[in-house]
Amino acid sequence: MQLLLAGSVVLPLLGALAALLPAPPGLKGKNPDQAVLRHGVTVTAVVLAATIALAAGFDHAHPARMQATTDLSWIPALGIRVHLGVDGISLPLLVLTALLTFLCALYSYFVMPKGPSPKAFVALILVLEAGTLATFAVQDLMLFFLAFETVLIPMYFLIARWGGAGRRAAAWKFILYTLLGSVVMLLGLLLIGLKSGTFDMVALATDNGPKAQLSHTVQLLAVLAVGIGLAVKSPMWPLHSWLPDAHTAAPTAGSVLLAGVLLKMGTYGFVRIALPITPDGLHTVAPYLGALAAAGIVYGSLACLALVRTGAKGDLKRLIAYSSVGHMGFVLLGIATMTPTGVNGALFANIAHGLITGLLFFLVGGLKDRLGSSDLDTLSGTTGAALYGRAPRFGGLLAFGAVASLGLPGLAGFWGEMLAMFGAFHPAAGLSRPAFLTFMALAGLGTLLTAAYLLLVVRRVCMGGTLTAGAAPQEAAPAVPDLARHEYAAWGPLAVLTVLAGLWPAALLGLTNPAVQQLLGGGK
Repeated sequence: MQLLLAGSVVLPLLGALAALLPAPPGLKGKNPDQAVLRHGVTVTAVVLAATIALAAGFDHAHPARMQATTDLSWIPALGIRVHLGVDGISLPLLVLTALLTFLCALYSYFVMPKGPSPKAFVALILVLEAGTLATFAVQDLMLFFLAFETVLIPMYFLIARWGGAGRRAAAWKFILYTLLGSVVMLLGLLLIGLKSGTFDMVALATDNGPKAQLSHTVQLLAVLAVGIGLAVKSPMWPLHSWLPDAHTAAPTAGSVLLAGVLLKMGTYGFVRIALPITPDGLHTVAPYLGALAAAGIVYGSLACLALVRTGAKGDLKRLIAYSSVGHMGFVLLGIATMTPTGVNGALFANIAHGLITGLLFFLVGGLKDRLGSSDLDTLSGTTGAALYGRAPRFGGLLAFGAVASLGLPGLAGFWGEMLAMFGAFHPAAGLSRPAFLTFMALAGLGTLLTAAYLLLVVRRVCMGGTLTAGAAPQEAAPAVPDLARHEYAAWGPLAVLTVLAGLWPAALLGLTNPAVQQLLGGGK
């Protein structure tokens, strides 16, 4: 188990180095580009197999216990250790990261984005995977910061070198926002480590451990500093403005990984660091966090409604990016309640958002490859045939992703949002219930607005935006290829898991709930 966890983190780094080397004789295939893309698929497949084996060997009877641990001294003078471990909170995120990275590598093997040599593309994807997996596996505050920062550079280059129109400006905006937030977060992490005498996250999470050295003032300052860096990555309104530009410009694989796993690093940090290590400080700022989360839910939905209007020249990729602001608002609202119900809802919504939004960005990327545009007015057309008539399986999968994203009961998107609102109905002791009831009402309004814009997307893109009663499709409508075999392979698992998580939520909640109870109980 130790080797599986450590190998999952280290193997992508070794694979990234190997991707930059010449392919060995006999493995080049038709050309060197194909060889390096196949290398990316192979390495990510092995990492996915390792995380699945880790999940299979995980002691599901004790998900609150840190398992597969490695604890080695690294910088003794500063007390920094190479401390790895996995529990019920981090295990689903590890598997999600490995799955989405493998699917991105598989899709890119068949549809490589336009740009420089695939060697650098594959190497950057693998470094991104290593940094993300390390973020969810490390149990030392300084290692967490290093892993948190590792993903920024590869994502910057993926956007700047393989992105679409406006890619350089979007990449700079992404890196500046996240780096500035990270500098402030580092100050908070150092404050915790210096005042408590340790950077060990497991030790700090217990009430009778080093956390006892942290006064209320220190906790408040730490949670404000750490929270800013995490909020930028989450992304929390109003620190979200880098996200729509980054998503719109990024290549398909970049958008999937950015939405599917990178945003989860911010919310995971709130659960793993702010909630157990600085609970008094978080209790003070929780009402403000809840208010910003509720505002983000409504804001994201209104922005999407503005984009989906006929004649607004709204971009479908940009619309899904703004929808992420709203969906991640539910995650932050659940965390702000500081209750087991709310935090479990936040963790469930994290996974659901990764599956559903990853699928949607894959679909939009495929649609843009087919039609050369993701502009909603262009996609809706004037014939009325649209996807249902021209590519019915593609249109059906897009409609499925939309109804999953709006939180249809029976699919993964429903449970996280519902539990987050239930948590707001009864927040933790000492938090203002009238305030959180207001946040719950705003979140409920957000769900209605979400349903409105996503159903409009389905109507315009799948049914056709201007079809009148009795009108027939024009013969000149361009053909749209339906789902190909590689698209079934890359997108099908996300659709299946969305259904399974919606029908069997206990599989995920059974992992997270004991660990959440222990975190909220001060390690007891």
